[in-house]
Parts: sequence; C-alpha cells; structure tokens
Amino acid sequence: MTAVGEDQERLARSFEEHRAHLKAVAYRMLGSLAEAEDAVQEAWLRLGRVEPGEIDNLGGWLTTVTGRICLDLLRSRTARREQPMDDTFVPDPVIRPLSRVDPEQEALEADSVGIALLVVMETLDPDERLAFVLHDM
Repeated sequence: MTAVGEDQERLARSFEEHRAHLKAVAYRMLGSLAEAEDAVQEAWLRLGRVEPGEIDNLGGWLTTVTGRICLDLLRSRTARREQPMDDTFVPDPVIRPLSRVDPEQEALEADSVGIALLVVMETLDPDERLAFVLHDM
C-alpha cells in the first residue's frame, strides 16, 4: 500500500472514531436523524478535500466543520421559511443511543438532553443553537 493510501485509511479510521460524536452534535442542532447523517456525510466529504497533514486536531476540526454545516442547514431553513406542517415542531425520537458509551455516561446524557430540550432549542437562532450545543457537549 502506498503512503497516500495508508494516510487515507488512517484518516478514515480516525473519522469513524469521531462519527458518533459528530452525529450527536448534528442531531442536537438539527433535531432530525436524517439531516444529522447528511451533515456528518458532508463533513466526511470535506475532510476528503483536505490534506491529512494540514489538520492538527481532527476531532476539533470535524466538530467545527459539522457545526458550520448544521448552521448552513438551519439558515437555509430560515431563508426558505421552512415550517413544519403543523405548528408544533417535534424532533425525531431517538430509539437507540447516538454514541456507544458506558451505562453511567449514557444515563447522564439521557438526563441532560431530551426531547423537551430539542423543542426549546427550536426557538433559538442558528448561531445560538450551535453555541449551546457545543458548550453543553
């Protein structure tokens, strides 16, 4: 395997290690599992356009990029004046945990973030929502 191929494979493994965290950030920002998956996929595509040696902190870089992608999606909702069919926004329910964590950590996260918080977050501007999610995580 060439050095470039090894770098790309190492980068792919590192990305997979961060995927659950990125999906959790995106879900909390967007309130939709499908859109969260799309945002994480877009982050992967953007990572593919960057030289591996240019990134000092991959986790930080990926979180920043995912946050910006989510901001763009939220702003495009506002620009298109996208509204739910009824007056009440209800985010996609999470049936399984977004990340693989130990049970104690899982219980702490379940207490800290729930469907009610996502409904409240819908009232925040995109910039405020990103700041809140990144601070909370």
